[in-house]
Amino acid sequence: MHTTRDLLLDAAADAVLSGVAWDRVRMADVAAEAGVSRQTLYYEFGSKDALAQALALREATRYMEGAEAARHGHEGTPGEAVGAGCEWTLTEAAGNPLLKAVLTDDTASLLPFLTTRSEVLLVAARDRCAAYLTSHWPGLDPALVLLVADAVNRLTLSHLVLPGGRPDQVAADITRLVDSLLPGGPVT
Repeated sequence: MHTTRDLLLDAAADAVLSGVAWDRVRMADVAAEAGVSRQTLYYEFGSKDALAQALALREATRYMEGAEAARHGHEGTPGEAVGAGCEWTLTEAAGNPLLKAVLTDDTASLLPFLTTRSEVLLVAARDRCAAYLTSHWPGLDPALVLLVADAVNRLTLSHLVLPGGRPDQVAADITRLVDSLLPGGPVT
């Protein structure tokens, strides 16, 4: 069963997918699409900016969960595990209409949630990646793992915004990079 919050986020995503630039999306229209009052929308999110941030966080959480599933149970090297998560993320993103709409919005009003205002998303992704690595390769230096996880997530986000090759190629490069920084054999 969908919560009111989910219905509102779905309606906001539908508005973006309809081709309307985010700066032209009206809160009253989002509320109507979700079948609630505008007051309910403002009670739930407080502002249009907060709605946009929640939409970005929901989508990012879906990606983090998918990347984690791709890494989970991976018995290769740290780089192979991270590369698997990266490849899943980039492959999934390539076919995501919501991400494409955000990246091609002429007003770029949602793009900052992937760039200049992406700190919350990057920290969450970094922490999830680092937790996976330190739990599967406990001998790794936790400070170095955090640094590498941060760099890899920023690099992956960069490839989301401006693709620099096929997902499998980028993932192979990230695998090599991580393995050069975090030496660790297969999980035993």
